[in-house]
Amino acid sequence: MVTDILKDAGFETVLTAASVKEAVIVAKQEKPDLMILDVMLPDGDGFSLMEQLRTFTDVPVIFLTAKDEAADKLAGLGLGADDYISKPFMPQELLLRIYAVLRRTYKEDSPLVILDGCTIDFSRAEVNKGGEVISLTAKEHTLLETLARNEGKIVTLDALCEALWGDNPFGYENSLNAHVRRIREKIEVDPSKPVSLITIKGLGYKLITRK
Repeated sequence: MVTDILKDAGFETVLTAASVKEAVIVAKQEKPDLMILDVMLPDGDGFSLMEQLRTFTDVPVIFLTAKDEAADKLAGLGLGADDYISKPFMPQELLLRIYAVLRRTYKEDSPLVILDGCTIDFSRAEVNKGGEVISLTAKEHTLLETLARNEGKIVTLDALCEALWGDNPFGYENSLNAHVRRIREKIEVDPSKPVSLITIKGLGYKLITRK
C-alpha cells in the first residue's frame, strides 16, 4: 500500500525491506533520502532498527505503526525519528508528512522540487510523474528553476523572458506562453486545470510546491 502511494505521487525509486536485516542492507547500499519504518518487524522492531541506522546514517525516518500508544511515539521520537504516523491513515496524510520531512531535511541544497502529482529533479532535468520519467528541455528547465527560486511568488512576464532570452526579452511573450503550456503537460495532473504552475493574469506566473 505505501509503495503504491509513493509511486503514484511521483517518487522515482521506492525500495522495500521485510526485516531489520534487510533494511540495514538497503540503507547502507542504496543510501535512501528517507526511510519509513514499521515498529513491528519479524526479526526485531523499528526502534532497534533505528538505533542501528543511527550508527552510520542520518537519513530522515518516519515511523509507521498500528500502535497509537504515546509511549511508542515518544520512544521513536526520542531515538531521533522525524515523524510518526499511526494506522489507519489517509494516503494524503502520509504524503504531507513525507513532504514536510523532506523539505526540512533538504531545504538548503536539494535539487528536488515536490509538486502536486510529480517531482522535479533539477540536477537531472527530469520530471517524475506517476512513475514516468519525463525529460525537460533547456528552456523548460530554466523557466521552472526561475519559478522555483521564487516559490509562491509572482514572477513577471518580463523577468521570465529575460531569464530565457537575455537582456532584450521583448516580443517573446507568445513563446513564453508556449513553453508554459508544454511544461504543464509534463507537470500537471490536469493541464487544463493547473494547480502548480499558476497564471496571474496580466502579471506573470508562480509555482506552487507541496506544503
